Amino acid sequence: MAIIKIKQVRSAIKRPAVQKATIKALGFRKLNQTVEKEVTPQILGMIKKVQHLLEVVE
Repeated sequence: MAIIKIKQVRSAIKRPAVQKATIKALGFRKLNQTVEKEVTPQILGMIKKVQHLLEVVE
């Protein structure tokens, strides 16, 4: 499958617990970190939920 690069550009501090858990589940540990994930419906849904904290690097 295709690979997507995601970068966390905004902090999860002062965000709801659900959004913090989503950021952690995507594999982010610190700000400005980039992770690579396979494109699946589950990953795309997680990205959509926290898209205001992320930047998709293709």
